Amino acid sequence: MSRLDINKTYKLYIGGKFPRTESGRYYAVNNSKGNLIANMCLASRKDFRNAVVAARKAQTTWANTTALIKGQILYRIAEMLEGRKEQFIAELIMQGETAKAARTEVDASIDRLVYYAGWSDKYQQLFSAVNPVSSSHFNFSCVEPVGVVSIIASENKSLLGLISVIAPAIVSGNTVIVLASESKPLAAISLSEVINSSDVPGGVVNILTGKKDELYSHMASHMDVNSIIYCGSDTNTIKSISELASNNIKRTIFYKKDDWANKLYESPYLIEKTLEVKTTWHPTDI
Repeated sequence: MSRLDINKTYKLYIGGKFPRTESGRYYAVNNSKGNLIANMCLASRKDFRNAVVAARKAQTTWANTTALIKGQILYRIAEMLEGRKEQFIAELIMQGETAKAARTEVDASIDRLVYYAGWSDKYQQLFSAVNPVSSSHFNFSCVEPVGVVSIIASENKSLLGLISVIAPAIVSGNTVIVLASESKPLAAISLSEVINSSDVPGGVVNILTGKKDELYSHMASHMDVNSIIYCGSDTNTIKSISELASNNIKRTIFYKKDDWANKLYESPYLIEKTLEVKTTWHPTDI
């Protein structure tokens, strides 16, 4: 007897769970030939607000997690991604990549996770300092996560671009809300399944799918978001994000180039972008 295939239902990833969008909306994702490959959740402003609540709730506990554990968790994500490599390659091919390009992107994504896992217990020494002062004090500058980070991910490099912004943000103790590639979202939802089974606490990584034009203003203006990362070169969007983010002095980070395979995106200075420096004065006589 013939049977019907069980097609995958693509959902959002918020607070360690997989809810459907509260709006009930969806949009069609087509391949390069115009054929339908998936119906994807069209996240709403309410979905984003729910993700911010989940991210804020998880942030303090995640920031206080030891560097050793955070590094092990990132390495575990890489392990799980390695085990599901063929699935991710197939999804990238489905979205228009060649087999060679898809395999290269998945391999680079795994390697990038391992790279940032290695920095988990090292970046503090690079960006912290004991400062010389002229008074009778010890003066220490230490780095801390900024808090909750909203991310508008790369449109074209839907897996490597995604991992290249998530990994340096969470390894330092931030929690993130990510808007995945609008036209190529399959790998992002599969990545959320990997994250969910990789010891990452619920709320540390939240992944939404939907339209950037609908959500970027909310991601930039929300008063409980501490930083926003935008991967794209649209000048009007960059200007609008900058203006909206200024309302609560939100840190803005723009990656205008889309060359995510470049080794420049393997750098502790990408970790530094979502860190803030806390300086402590301590009298020497006490």
